[in-house]
Amino acid sequence: MEELELTPWLIRYAYEEGAFPMTMEDESVQWFQPRYRALFPIEGIHVSRSLAKEIRRGRFRVTFDTAFEEVMRGCLRPSGNWISEEFIRVYTLIHHQGWGHSCEVWMDDRLVGGVYGIAIGGCFCAESMFHRETNASKVALSAMVDQCRELGFVIFDAQIMNPHLASLGAYEVPHVEYMSRLQGAIAITTPWS
Repeated sequence: MEELELTPWLIRYAYEEGAFPMTMEDESVQWFQPRYRALFPIEGIHVSRSLAKEIRRGRFRVTFDTAFEEVMRGCLRPSGNWISEEFIRVYTLIHHQGWGHSCEVWMDDRLVGGVYGIAIGGCFCAESMFHRETNASKVALSAMVDQCRELGFVIFDAQIMNPHLASLGAYEVPHVEYMSRLQGAIAITTPWS
């Protein structure tokens, strides 16, 4: 089967159907629709005492949508990437169209953490996050969930559960429940979608 070209339209369509893309080792794009979806409570992530203390210290400065491509590039790993240059190109185009968003965490003028994702109606789909300083990605995630709640989102999607997400308060729902929630969320309009 011929691989479809990755476009903003195709990504939007896939997300509305509960699927998302990932680049494989051979650079092909595969689409995933997991049996269970990881979500964060829209009320906020689990903030440990140490993280709350870090946030109060004011060591980090948080911004939104000021360095989208840089955040994506920060999420690249030395190996085993599911983000490719093609992903960076298409998701940056989505950002320019107004429905791709990032949260940046800075120390002085240095980008030290962030998270990015896309907004479909009242559902925010977080794609990836990174840190170059301890707790910077958690600060970004916490700020992003809070921002989404304030903007009227009802779902904060983290896609696939892992122990790190679980420690921050993520929980899983079956695919059928996710799709039911998603259909309601798609009908919502937010300033970011």
